[in-house]
Amino acid sequence: MPETATLPKDLVAAVRPLDPGAPWIPAWRALRAVSAIRNPFYEAGYALAARAAFGAGVRLLIVADRPPEVPGARFHAVWPFRVSRRRWGLPLPLLMGWTHGYCPFGAPLLDGADPAGALAALRAAPRALGLPPRLLLPNAPADGLLPDLLAAQGAASAAYWPHARGLLDVSACTPAARAGYLGHLSGQRRRKLRRAHARLDAAGAVAFEMLAAPADLDRALTEHVALEAAGWKGRAGTGLGQRPAEVAFLRAALSDLAAGDGVRIARLRRADRTLASLILPVTGAEAWVLKIAHDETEPETAPGIQLVHRLTEAVVSGGWAIDRIDSCAPPDFALGSLFWTERRKIAHLLVAAGRDPLFPVARALERAREHVARARLAGGRLTSRIGRSAPAAPASAPGRDP
Repeated sequence: MPETATLPKDLVAAVRPLDPGAPWIPAWRALRAVSAIRNPFYEAGYALAARAAFGAGVRLLIVADRPPEVPGARFHAVWPFRVSRRRWGLPLPLLMGWTHGYCPFGAPLLDGADPAGALAALRAAPRALGLPPRLLLPNAPADGLLPDLLAAQGAASAAYWPHARGLLDVSACTPAARAGYLGHLSGQRRRKLRRAHARLDAAGAVAFEMLAAPADLDRALTEHVALEAAGWKGRAGTGLGQRPAEVAFLRAALSDLAAGDGVRIARLRRADRTLASLILPVTGAEAWVLKIAHDETEPETAPGIQLVHRLTEAVVSGGWAIDRIDSCAPPDFALGSLFWTERRKIAHLLVAAGRDPLFPVARALERAREHVARARLAGGRLTSRIGRSAPAAPASAPGRDP
């Protein structure tokens, strides 16, 4: 299999490993700010930080104006992937977009100057490189630019596990609409929030903080890990404190993002005690909910809910120069939709990379896989209700590595 191949329109396709020392890392970084669809999880600093913990077998599919190692190379598209050779129990391979527990969005980076050309070249790249001619993009946008471009190019595609997750979006709101954004909350919900707020403040004034400085973020991450370890995840042995590789990844990712003003930690603090903490990568005017932790010793004060409430107030009031926050939440997760009325449609997208006579077979096999997984999920919910332990969610469930 060649590692570099020529494409039409004087472009080059390349496959490269996740190598932090590669000379083309600056070209990957440069694509960050001009990508037509922002995706902090596929940007260079974040992806390279995740390499040790989650990057086994991951490579980059690159479209550029020259081989990546040549000085001055300009990237037009980047998509991290793995080759899956027997996803359906048959020797029908495909390229699977990289996903893991800290990567809830699967849109490739496409040059904003010509996203259609970048996507067309990305779809042409696998065949030019001798790779399987079908792509699976987990947790990709199910509406908007990406599916519109695929449709305009006549690309064969299919969507699986469609769902909508909570989204705060005030980018088109008038000042009056911003001021009334939380008006949808019921009277009962408002009373519960006031009572919880009063209980939280009863032990001392609580401050809402938004941290951006690298040193502050590093200390706040340590407190975030400790807060999670003190809760049910720590007792179950699944907290960050029990996964040092993931803590190291987060520390490296936050350090890199902070250098470009690309991350915040929002938190509630009483004196020197953190009550709730929220890690938010930032791309332009949009933030993404990566991780939340809260103090579980005072459940009646609901510190996690109060943190999201105060964060919402900060955004709609203009106190933070952000117009959108993606909850990155799995289906039926209330925290992202309690205050935020907008929704982002998400699905796993199976896409043909050019002409693929076997694509109808792949599409049918993936649909059958989805049906089986849904049946298992439904059976798990039933056994949970009658007191038996439910099976784990299948790997293709929304929000997980399919």
